[in-house]
Amino acid sequence: MYSVVLLETNVAVMEQLRAALEESKDFKVIHVGDDGDKGLQVIISSNPDLVVTSVFLKGTDGYGIIRGVKEKGLRAKVVVAGPGNDDVIERVMSEGAAYYFVKPFSVQVALERFRELVKTVNKAEEKELAISRRKPVTTEEKISEIFMSIGIPPHIKGYGYLREAIKMTVERPFVINSVTKELYPTVAKKFATTSSKVERAIRHAIEVAWNRGRVDAINAIFGARIYLGSEKPTNSEFIALVADKLILENMV
Repeated sequence: MYSVVLLETNVAVMEQLRAALEESKDFKVIHVGDDGDKGLQVIISSNPDLVVTSVFLKGTDGYGIIRGVKEKGLRAKVVVAGPGNDDVIERVMSEGAAYYFVKPFSVQVALERFRELVKTVNKAEEKELAISRRKPVTTEEKISEIFMSIGIPPHIKGYGYLREAIKMTVERPFVINSVTKELYPTVAKKFATTSSKVERAIRHAIEVAWNRGRVDAINAIFGARIYLGSEKPTNSEFIALVADKLILENMV
């Protein structure tokens, strides 16, 4: 069972999250409150597996919570919830948050993300495991790292669609040759949507990265200056680039 500290100023959201976490039987909520100062004290003393916090709190805010966890070298994954403001989201993620939820959000989706996050190990533990067990970083973790580096925020729909499309291409490289006939329909079926919406959302996610001026970061990741200025890849080109990188790095 994973320990959780929950910090939220909205009482209704707080109670809904606490009930869902406790009913899941995967988590034990060890502290609930709206005071960031008190919450940070509990986090430092208890070293929980997960911290779920609002951006805005009494006293220390969500940014301060993230910094406090980092400064103390704690294992906790910090998930932040707040408004759908790009500046806020980018700052939260740059501070070191593991995930960001735009309010309002689905509690069930939140639980799925929480489970994914707490099952990952921190970098120090990961390094030890890699040496002792030769266990590689997962494909999903690597994709998330790439998205964070180039500026694709986790709150947009294209994030999940693009991640799933890349995973499929890593597992079955030739699927990239059937993007419209197989790749988009398969992703759409998983997310209960349409192929056209998947295509548009993925295109939007790629455009977000380019509009944020992260082209240098993108080229750095792929090891060459692939794109210049406003030039950007098609959906299939981008999916293939990331998938090829993961395959070459023996991520599967």
